[in-house]
Amino acid sequence: MTVRAVLFDWGHTLFDTAGSVDFVVDWAARFGPPGGVAPSADEARAIWDAARLRSRSAAEIAKGRDKSAELHRSCWLDLWSELDARCPGVASPLYEFETSALGWSPYVDTAEAMSAIAARNIPMVLVSDVAFDLRPILAHYGLADLVHTFVLSGEHGTIKPELELFRIALDAVGVEPADALMVGDNPANDGAAVEIGIRTLLLPQVASGSPRGLWAVVDLIDG
Repeated sequence: MTVRAVLFDWGHTLFDTAGSVDFVVDWAARFGPPGGVAPSADEARAIWDAARLRSRSAAEIAKGRDKSAELHRSCWLDLWSELDARCPGVASPLYEFETSALGWSPYVDTAEAMSAIAARNIPMVLVSDVAFDLRPILAHYGLADLVHTFVLSGEHGTIKPELELFRIALDAVGVEPADALMVGDNPANDGAAVEIGIRTLLLPQVASGSPRGLWAVVDLIDG
């Protein structure tokens, strides 16, 4: 197969929120109500995982939270309402944490895989449903220069699985759908790329700290 450009999803494809549960537990221990009992890591993980699972549902995606910063914040505070009930006041600081480089880190194979793709002169486009700017986060980890173009929903007012972001990404690198590869983790939105003829690789979830399996992208490029 010929791959002339790679379109990458960002969250939970290239970057992970590995520290969020620890953030909740630490915050609750420091700022929770006097006499209150901070949730255990397992309790916080269960609530946080449930919120993340809900965030990926068709009903939540249909709210269009990633089209604007204001709506994004409102939707996520709602998704974390159970966490906030368990740890009153934690939702707002957690939101600040998860929209900064403090809250996101590359998977262990992200930098090497992206560097290998760049070394093959294959442009990479970040096609992400996100309402905040990813450039500072990528720059913090020394990866921003490897990205040809950032196509972010909050800057274009459209989200996956709507198809416009994919078209914008293809136009940015001058590549036809048949010559591009979309890489993501969510069949409901990343998988929509197939509707305009883009071959799509969907990666299964992995435990935090594990390789993401991104070398499969390099293997596909090399044929």
